[in-house]
Amino acid sequence: MPFKILQVLMKTRHEFSEVLNDLVDYFILGDIRLLEGWKAENSLGDDLGAEFASNESGDRAAREGIIIPMAGIENYPYNIIFTLDDETPEFLKSGHHLQHRRAGYVLKIENNCLLLYTWRILNAFTSANVSALLERYRGPGGRPIIELENGWYDVEILGGELLRNGDFEPAFEFILRKTEREPVTSQADIDYRFTIRSQTY
Repeated sequence: MPFKILQVLMKTRHEFSEVLNDLVDYFILGDIRLLEGWKAENSLGDDLGAEFASNESGDRAAREGIIIPMAGIENYPYNIIFTLDDETPEFLKSGHHLQHRRAGYVLKIENNCLLLYTWRILNAFTSANVSALLERYRGPGGRPIIELENGWYDVEILGGELLRNGDFEPAFEFILRKTEREPVTSQADIDYRFTIRSQTY
């Protein structure tokens, strides 16, 4: 009898609901362990939020593909979608309200892990706190974290309102396409504000 060949298909879309901004108008996308190493390499303090606010370190981290900072995040519960490969973006299907579409971002992944987190962790950015955050994200509760192959990614961000169960819900969708090239710097506008006009909240 011939051997059965089992093919494991990687999910190409991951969706999370009720994601909050922790009362600070920022989301940050990236490999948080990579940011931890980058902080050490650049001799930055544990209050990484203060470092980012007072000097050019945050801009450099964004240009180098360590993080994607997202400003203007209103205090809503969000749906967060990660869309990989050539899957049709959810926001480009009919019925949704697309308000933002921004390309040109790049991200580097070194720890097979991508997550969307809030500014709060930056205020005490220690190894212990990063480990605790990752443990919470990997526990129950549906936090926005996915496993991802290491390498460079081109990222496009879509934002607006998704139609879910008859209601329009604030949402962001991250289109991730792996690339073999290593970019010189990100070409995206890191000061762009992703404020969503909600019909529901």
